[in-house]
Amino acid sequence: MSGYTFRRAVREKVPLIIGLSGGTGSGKTYSAMRMAKGMAREKPFCVIDTENGRASHYADQFQFDVLDLRAPFSPDAYAKAIAAADKAGYPVIVVDSMSHVWAGDGGVLDWQEEELDRMAKDDYQRREACKMAAWIKPKMAHKHMMQTLLQVKAHLILCFRAEEKIEMVKVGGKLEVRKKESLIGKDGWVPICEKNVPFEATCSFLLLASNPGIPHPIKLQEQHKPFFSPTDCIDEFSGEQLAKWAAGGTEKAAKDGAGQGLEAPAIPQQASDAPLPQPDIFVQSSAMADHELMIDESENLSKAQSAWQDVTADTRLTSQQKAELYQRYQRKCKTLSGKK
Repeated sequence: MSGYTFRRAVREKVPLIIGLSGGTGSGKTYSAMRMAKGMAREKPFCVIDTENGRASHYADQFQFDVLDLRAPFSPDAYAKAIAAADKAGYPVIVVDSMSHVWAGDGGVLDWQEEELDRMAKDDYQRREACKMAAWIKPKMAHKHMMQTLLQVKAHLILCFRAEEKIEMVKVGGKLEVRKKESLIGKDGWVPICEKNVPFEATCSFLLLASNPGIPHPIKLQEQHKPFFSPTDCIDEFSGEQLAKWAAGGTEKAAKDGAGQGLEAPAIPQQASDAPLPQPDIFVQSSAMADHELMIDESENLSKAQSAWQDVTADTRLTSQQKAELYQRYQRKCKTLSGKK
């Protein structure tokens, strides 16, 4: 016996963190509301509003409760507000906006400046020497806030303000001005936040004022690609499908005998190195046609959702095929719902 006990991995009740970044007029708040509605379904969701009551502009369109968070926008204030919303049992928590905890009145940047003033006052040389030390308290508070976010049971939708940035790059001995490249941004747009925050997101998107609500992926894993269209706005269907994915497949795991606390068996080296069987193209095409027919012939939303569940469970399909079928399913659902 090794002394270590393993269990079958099961995706169930996974709390999601979704990041939406964009400038003014990019549709962050409305997109977050639509996604939250799809995730929460018939239940009300919660909005933590730092934008002077802007979330309440949508009170006639969505069923949600709101908390107006005022300055100072300290990490502790955010952590307590999010923890309180989670304790209250909201299935989805929208934070609009997360940028204030970094660059807002009383946020981390202000706190670091206050620490620097306390340590060095107007002594320039001492200020230079104390810059790093002045970050200790605000960064520790921000880290504690992030730990709180990662422990909540609710789904989180975090809205970030973004700003367009440029950089000077030497190319062939000449300096060129171009859009800033960033791992946490896209096309020169960078979210206003601590640099590590976007990496905690399950998926994140940039929204642009030139085409409000259309998602430009910053981080999007293969299993989530079918839930978002590059040409359609983020909507309730995106949120609903994400929530279903996060709920996982507990029933299937139970049928497989998972969770019995068995010690993991040794994996033969020969078996682990064996090539995986290649998919049969004819079988894939036939399966694709069958699912297209099932979606098209769905008479109501319940049957359409059942048809989509069959798609997600079909291991014969490629990720690209599932993405195409999701777009077909989405159009069918909108037609059945009477949407244009």
